Amino acid sequence: MTAFDYDLFVIGGGSGGVRAARVAAGETGAKVGLAEESRYGGTCVIRGCVPKKLMVFASTYPVLASEGADYGWEMSAGAFDWGKFQARLNGELDRLEGIYRTLLSNAGVETFDQRAIVVDPHTVELADGSRKTAKHILVATGGWPMVPDLPGRELAITSNEIFHLPELPKSILIVGGGYIACEFACILNGLGVEVTQYYRGAQILRGFDDEARGLVSEAMIQKGIDIHLGTNVLEMKEADGGGIWVKATNGDEKVFDQVMYATGRAPNTTGLGLEELGIELARGGAVPVDAYSQTSVPSVYAIGDVTNRVNLTPVAIREGMAFVETVFKGNPTPVDHDLIPSAIFTQPEMGTVGLSEEAARAQEDIEVYATSFKPMQTSFIGRTDRVLMKLVVSKATRRVLGCHIVAPAAGEMIQLAGIAIKMGATKEDFDATVAVHPTMSEEIVTMRHPVR
Repeated sequence: MTAFDYDLFVIGGGSGGVRAARVAAGETGAKVGLAEESRYGGTCVIRGCVPKKLMVFASTYPVLASEGADYGWEMSAGAFDWGKFQARLNGELDRLEGIYRTLLSNAGVETFDQRAIVVDPHTVELADGSRKTAKHILVATGGWPMVPDLPGRELAITSNEIFHLPELPKSILIVGGGYIACEFACILNGLGVEVTQYYRGAQILRGFDDEARGLVSEAMIQKGIDIHLGTNVLEMKEADGGGIWVKATNGDEKVFDQVMYATGRAPNTTGLGLEELGIELARGGAVPVDAYSQTSVPSVYAIGDVTNRVNLTPVAIREGMAFVETVFKGNPTPVDHDLIPSAIFTQPEMGTVGLSEEAARAQEDIEVYATSFKPMQTSFIGRTDRVLMKLVVSKATRRVLGCHIVAPAAGEMIQLAGIAIKMGATKEDFDATVAVHPTMSEEIVTMRHPVR
C-alpha cells in the first residue's frame, strides 16, 4: 500500500478550503495539509463580503443623519475620514485572518504560505520546489475579477483594489451591471463620490427578478448614481492633468478619477496544472465536477468559485462539508444547489430565493402576489423611498416558487423566508401565519389577491 504524506491536501485557504481542511482533520483525524499563496480567508474575508459589508455600513450614515434631523434630532453627518475607516477595516481583516489560521492550527492542519500546483493525481508542488503527496487533493482556489482586453485596461481597478485606495476619488466610473458593480456604486455614492455606471445590457442585475431589479435601479438613480444602460467602454487613457479619459459606445468622452471594472470573475485555475493532469477545464477555466465535487481524476476534487456552480461563500462552505462527508466519513453527500437564498447589498437591499417571475412563468402557470409601498419610517418624513414584497406561486401545487424583497434589511428577511420556501411552503401556509405589526415584512403574509 502506498504511503502518502497526507490524507488530504487542500490548495486554497478561503472559506471553502479552510472549512474542508479543518473538519477533515478535526473530526475524522485525517492528516491534512493546506497551501495558500495570499491571505487566509480568501475572497470573502479579505477582498469581498466582509470588507464590502463594512463599507456598506459606513456609507449609510449620511442618510441616517439626514433622517435623524427630520425626526427632530440636531445632527449632521459631517465629513467622512477614509483613512480612519480604512485603518479600522485593515485591523478587522487582520483579526479575522488570525482566526482562520488559529482554527486550522487547532485542528492539526499543517499550513504552507505559498503557491501550490498539481503535478500528478497524488502530488502537489509548492513554490519552493518541495513536493507533497496526498491520497486526495482538493482544489479550492476561488475566482478572480476580470478586466476585458481593451486599450487602457491597465488603468482600471477591480473590487480587489477598491479597499486599498490611498484616498477616495472625487469621481468614479463603475463598469458592469451585476451585484458587485451595483453594490459598490451605492457604497461610493453614500461616501460622497460622484458615481457613473456603464452597463452594456438593458437593465442592471441581469438574472434577477425584473420587477425587483427595476425598483433597485430607480432607487439608485434617485440617489444620484448616473446609470447609462446599453453602454460600454471603447478605450481609456491617462488624461492631461490627471484622471482617466474614457470614450464610451454612447459617444460620451469623460474624465474620471478612477475607473472600476466589475464585469465578471474567472475561476482561478491558470497554471494550476489541472489540464496537464487530463482535467479538461470548462468555459472560462472552471473545473468540471460531479454532484460530489469530484473531477474526472478520481483523487482530485474541487469546491467553491473555482467550479463556477453557485459562487457564494456559504455554498463553498456547504460543498466543503459535503466533500468531507463523502470522502472521509463514508457518507456520500451530493450538494444541494436548489433554493439558495441570497442578498444584494445595494441601497435598498434586495433579498431573493427561488425563481424570478420570468423564470417561473416559462416553467408553468403561476400567480404573482406583489405589493410596493412607502415604508412607515421614511414616509413619515416625506421621503419617496419604496419597497417591494413579492411571492411567485405555482397554480398547480400552490407552492411558493420564489420570494423577492427590495427593502432595507431585505437580506435579513430573505434568510427566514428561505427556510419556509425550502420546506415547500404553500401560499396558504404564508396566509395562515399571523403578521408582525407594524413591520414591512408583514406584507409577505397579508397579500390575499394575485396581481397577475
